[in-house]
Amino acid sequence: MSEEAPTTADTVEPPAKRVGLVKAVGIIGIIGGVLLILVGIIAWIAVTTQLTAENITIPDDAAAFQGQQVTGPVTAYIQADIINHHALEASGGKTYAELDQDDPVRNTVMQASFLRASLFTSVVAYGVALFAAGMGVLAILFGWAIHRLASVPVVVKRTALAGE
Repeated sequence: MSEEAPTTADTVEPPAKRVGLVKAVGIIGIIGGVLLILVGIIAWIAVTTQLTAENITIPDDAAAFQGQQVTGPVTAYIQADIINHHALEASGGKTYAELDQDDPVRNTVMQASFLRASLFTSVVAYGVALFAAGMGVLAILFGWAIHRLASVPVVVKRTALAGE
C-alpha cells in the first residue's frame, strides 16, 4: 500500500486592489439595479396616469372588463381588441388597406387603427417598464453575489511535500 502525503489547506488572500475593484463592481450592480427598478416604476405610473386621464370606458360588448375604465395593460389590450372588432364590423370585414379610397367608412377604420396603435403602444410601454424592473432585480442579485464572493477568502488545498 502506498502512503499518501497529508494535505493541508492554506487560506490565500487575493490582492486587496483586485478585491476592492470586484466589490465596487458589485455595488455598482446593486445601485444600477435599484435605478432600473425605480425607472420601471416611474414609467408604469406615467403610462397609467396618461391612460386614466383619457377616461376610456370599455364597452359592454368587449371580451372582458365591460364598463371599466382603461387603466392598465390588460384593459388597454381589451379596448384595442374591441375597437378592431367594431371597425371590421363597420367596414364589412375589410381593413383600411382593403377599402376603396372613396369609401366613406375608410376614415372611421383609419381612426380605429390609430387608436389601436396608441393602445398597443401603451401595452408595450408597460412591458418595457416591467422588463426594466425585472432586470433591476437581476442586477441587484448579481451585484450582491459578486460583492459577497469578493469578500470570501480563497482556500487552496495543497499536498505537503516531504520535509515540510
